[in-house]
Amino acid sequence: MTHRQELSGRVAVVTGGTRGVGAGIVRTLLAAGAVVVAAARRPPAGAIEAAGGKAEFRALDVRDPEAGAALLAAVAADHGRLDLLVNNAGGTPYLPLAEGEAERHRRILELNLIAPLLLSRSAHAVMREQQDGGAIVMIGSVSGSRPSPGSAAYGAAKAGLDHLARSLAVEWAPTVRVNTLVLGMVRTEASALHYGDEEGVAAVGRTVPLGRLAQPEEVGEAVVFLASPRAAYISGASLLLHGGGERPAFLDAATANR
Repeated sequence: MTHRQELSGRVAVVTGGTRGVGAGIVRTLLAAGAVVVAAARRPPAGAIEAAGGKAEFRALDVRDPEAGAALLAAVAADHGRLDLLVNNAGGTPYLPLAEGEAERHRRILELNLIAPLLLSRSAHAVMREQQDGGAIVMIGSVSGSRPSPGSAAYGAAKAGLDHLARSLAVEWAPTVRVNTLVLGMVRTEASALHYGDEEGVAAVGRTVPLGRLAQPEEVGEAVVFLASPRAAYISGASLLLHGGGERPAFLDAATANR
């Protein structure tokens, strides 16, 4: 993890910031010197801290646009500014599109696309009044750029999120920069639910060209970069953080038939 204080004095809000990828982002932002608010429906199991900094928790259901707008305005009022919004909250159960109630699919779209759209709008209302503007980072997924069987609504939402970021980068330039981090598989406390025991996690990791799943703090490092002055000319970009992607299935099929 970096210990550069390149975000010293900056104020960040990370949705879904109390566990998993979100908590990793929060810890890395703290290590970079930022003041960080972790916004989520439930508080963390323990304090989220790094390099002497400690995250502030504020309760939020991102699907409530009025609550989201109020939280961002309150953070700006309490800390004097709002420099970064990380739209990290999201996710989906395994749910083929032909199964389940239509309402469940609608709520997946709402969580993964509509909520970030409206939160970004509220953040922009604050950032556009600041002399040096601000930055927004969308946490996307490779599911938005490849077939996503069993999570089609989620994949469609993530595809829309990437397009949203590109559009907002043009609409809100030059005051607010908007970018997307497109994630592959990340190792979190929930990995066992998806991949099984340590052997299962390792086996899945071997399908990635770099040979392992990403760590949450590695996602955080990319967020720090996109929020920092080093990325001052980067907006409307999609940064792939997937360890090289996925090995094409046809290569294994071809090898098996030799």
